Amino acid sequence: MATTNEEMNEELIEQTEEAAEVVTEEAAAEPEIIDPEEKHAEEMAAMKDQLLRTMAEYDNFRKRAAKEKNDLRPMIISDVVKEFLPVMDNLARALEAECTDAAYKQGVQMIDDSFMEILKKLGVEEIESDGAVFDPSMHQAVQRVSGTDKESGTIVTTFAKGYKIGERVIRFAMVAVAE
Repeated sequence: MATTNEEMNEELIEQTEEAAEVVTEEAAAEPEIIDPEEKHAEEMAAMKDQLLRTMAEYDNFRKRAAKEKNDLRPMIISDVVKEFLPVMDNLARALEAECTDAAYKQGVQMIDDSFMEILKKLGVEEIESDGAVFDPSMHQAVQRVSGTDKESGTIVTTFAKGYKIGERVIRFAMVAVAE
């Protein structure tokens, strides 16, 4: 019986230890009393994080809007300039025509110069053509000319000037190319 009593005592001790562990775990699992200052600090940290995220989103929006504005500018300018190109062509023809009135010709030249200055301020450039090498991304060949002293692929005559803004072509230069 002694062994049984000893076994029973050992079993009782084990059960007591297990019960003590359960009580300790339950005590640890009980919600702690939250200090109002800690709660306030956590709320402030969350608000600060939200504010920083909102500021970053606004900054990204502002940068995106500025980029879109810069991307639209050349397209808008090219659309407006495209409408004025026939007027500029007529001014060029007027300058090439015979004229006996020097003051009249000077006035037409001044108008042409004003147009060109405005285009320059807007970033519009004339596409180089006479004597240049034919470039299909800038020129439109409307005629091939043979029997010239110019090298093949060189532009002989320009029928209509071409214009571009940056790398965007507003109108291709219409040219005759040597064979």
